[in-house]
Amino acid sequence: MTALRVSLPDERLLAALEPVDGVEFIQWDLSGTAPEGRLDLLVPPYMGKPAGLAALNGVDVRLVQSQSIGYDGVASVLPDGCRFANAASVHETSTAELALGMMIASQRGIPDFARNQASGTWDSSMRPSLADRRVLLVGYGGVGKAIEDRLLPFEAEVTRLASRERDEPAGKIHGIDSLYRQLPLHEIVVVSVPLSDATRHLVDARFLAAMPDGALLVNVARGPVADTAALLAETQSGRLRAALDVTDPEPLPADHPLWTTPGVLITPHVGGASTAMFPRMVRLIRQQIDLLKDGKEPVNIVLG
Repeated sequence: MTALRVSLPDERLLAALEPVDGVEFIQWDLSGTAPEGRLDLLVPPYMGKPAGLAALNGVDVRLVQSQSIGYDGVASVLPDGCRFANAASVHETSTAELALGMMIASQRGIPDFARNQASGTWDSSMRPSLADRRVLLVGYGGVGKAIEDRLLPFEAEVTRLASRERDEPAGKIHGIDSLYRQLPLHEIVVVSVPLSDATRHLVDARFLAAMPDGALLVNVARGPVADTAALLAETQSGRLRAALDVTDPEPLPADHPLWTTPGVLITPHVGGASTAMFPRMVRLIRQQIDLLKDGKEPVNIVLG
């Protein structure tokens, strides 16, 4: 039986995965000369730009296993005949944890307290809780569901909204056609949709205008899902607040006014960048290897 050939981008993944009977591991980070011969499974570097996949032109690759959930921009550079799987199941835990932390920090004024500590200012004014808040989840995939799982023990009221209306064991999911009916009813809006032509600038001036005064927007999707100019206008006026793990552009320039807008909390696209990622990535790669060895369909196929 011919050995399965698996290409990994770094020593850490290599050390965690090998040896496996019937599998030949190769280290390649898409730079330099490509390995000769067929690659049954290739894992690109984490957070690499889609353009880096151009290195696969002329390489016989059966499956590319991304280390990210999002795959915007990949279809235009993925070689013909190559299948692409995203990293669903890897980042949901970490991203949901950050989203919840940003909500708590924004609601309870943690950034203000951190600034006050530097000046010794004692401000014990009352802040809004996360408990009893009405939270709208715009996007109800793996990340949205993981955020809901963490919100409910905090006694928040959760409404789910996705591309189409449906019923799931967790309850009713509203369709995107009800977005503008739901936005005015919620004090926190969490966006976790994939970036596509349909969702680019989904969070625009109309979307933000529909949110009630003082509401909090949490974006853990992709930067271009939000119109930065519209977001800046609403937050600079003080009408809305925002907690952003993603921005447009990225990295956000040091002199960008979002950095210093009161009520805006920014983290530098680190939703998945925690110690929770690595063991889950290893587990997913092992699962794909087992499926390929058994002649079964890989999981998480999103292209090809």
